[in-house]
Amino acid sequence: MTPQTRKFPVWLLVLAALLLIVGGLLRAGVLHVPGYRVIGTPRATLHLATNVPPVGFADFKNGFASVIDPALPAVVNISSTKMVKQQNMPNIFADPFFRQFFGNQFGQQNQPPQMEREHSLGSGVIVNPDGYILTNNHVVAGASDVEIFTQAQSKYKAKVIGTDPRTDVAVLKIEGSGFPSLTLGDSSQLKVGDLVFAIGDPFGIGETATMGIVSAKGRALGGTVEHYEDFIQTDAAINPGNSGGALIDMHGNLIGINTAILSGGGGGNEGIGFAIPIDMARNVMDQIVEHGKVVRGYLGVSIQAVSPDIAKQFGLSHGGGALVSDVTSGSPAAKAGLLRGDIILKLNGEDVSTSSGLSLRISEMAPGSVAQLQVFRDGHTQNLDVTLGSYPEKGQPQQASQSKPANLNGLQVEDLTHDLAQQLGLPLNTSGVVVSQVDPTSAAAAAGVQRGDVIQEVDRKPVHNLAEYQKAISGLANQPVLLLLNRGGATLFVVVEPQG
Repeated sequence: MTPQTRKFPVWLLVLAALLLIVGGLLRAGVLHVPGYRVIGTPRATLHLATNVPPVGFADFKNGFASVIDPALPAVVNISSTKMVKQQNMPNIFADPFFRQFFGNQFGQQNQPPQMEREHSLGSGVIVNPDGYILTNNHVVAGASDVEIFTQAQSKYKAKVIGTDPRTDVAVLKIEGSGFPSLTLGDSSQLKVGDLVFAIGDPFGIGETATMGIVSAKGRALGGTVEHYEDFIQTDAAINPGNSGGALIDMHGNLIGINTAILSGGGGGNEGIGFAIPIDMARNVMDQIVEHGKVVRGYLGVSIQAVSPDIAKQFGLSHGGGALVSDVTSGSPAAKAGLLRGDIILKLNGEDVSTSSGLSLRISEMAPGSVAQLQVFRDGHTQNLDVTLGSYPEKGQPQQASQSKPANLNGLQVEDLTHDLAQQLGLPLNTSGVVVSQVDPTSAAAAAGVQRGDVIQEVDRKPVHNLAEYQKAISGLANQPVLLLLNRGGATLFVVVEPQG
């Protein structure tokens, strides 16, 4: 018997469809009926950060004026003046041969150099209604007069409260109150890809805003500032005169101080700009305002990066960490038993990924605090507690630079005599062999090994003279070797690779 197909009324099908649509709208939150509750789907609660106002994306329909306009009055132009010695043109008529014919009518011999005023322009950011301004140290370094020009066309004489060349931060003060200022953000929360805006006075043409993203964090340029580098990299256009200006986020909070660009030699913007994170700048500013200077923790070591080649020579499976290339005598590190050749893997339980990162973290610790270090030594890890000192004002140890792979071929060495040590500015008790010649076509030259370097160790074995050096390198054949060099009083390790 064949079953018959039951036909439903059209009105019943339409009713069922309507019920499904209404239920979907209720669940999506589009349609609200008092007392209605969806079983198994609780209402979500949005927790917004209380210290940052939410972004009203409706305000961005025509651009980002709602973010930039309120920030513009707090960004100022800085004009600094300093006195410099003018280089005099050589006076050929001062020569006795010419003077016998022309006398002194063309000027006196050995005239003292003349002084002249040198002007420079930069930017700054008002960070306090009482007139405190953050800028770069290089904007006001050596200045005798500093003037501030605001967006409201007002001019003020500024006082330099303090500077810190090691982070390129300076703090200025103008008299008055009620100045427009920017709220300090939290640069540690930045992520690569976040939208940012750079505001400054490029080329002295007036306030200018540019847009970009955070391209990278934790950048170190190797010499742009004296020691401590932890830059935010951005592709927001930064040009000469932007130095000291503001880098703000989507909420208008100050998250960086613009400081440098990479221009490929052209001098203009190439989409690679750098800013000092506001967390670092705020720490420096607070110490300058409170103490008149920056007080930093001091370990007392020279360190260098740990490349994969260096890691292999020390028995590590990977690079990272900070290699101790020298320990200052009498320093906190020396008192705690830290040795040259130790690799610092952790600080206070956190991994050390780069040597520059370790320097920065130590500098942010207070003198007298304890730095808990995990070090790798002779194939084993061990823990050392170091009570930090205060960073000395003079004679600071320099961070050793990382060398590229080198080769012993192309190097000529000789015994380090007292006369040579004196010529090189080294203590007379310095031992080792001095590099007398470097073949410019060799891998050693390309790696930066220089004439005048003193080799003090070969594969962790001390070398006191030429005989010990020859013995140490004999039989090395075609294998890498680790050298300890003394260059101008600072020591560093290099891995000597066989030349292919």
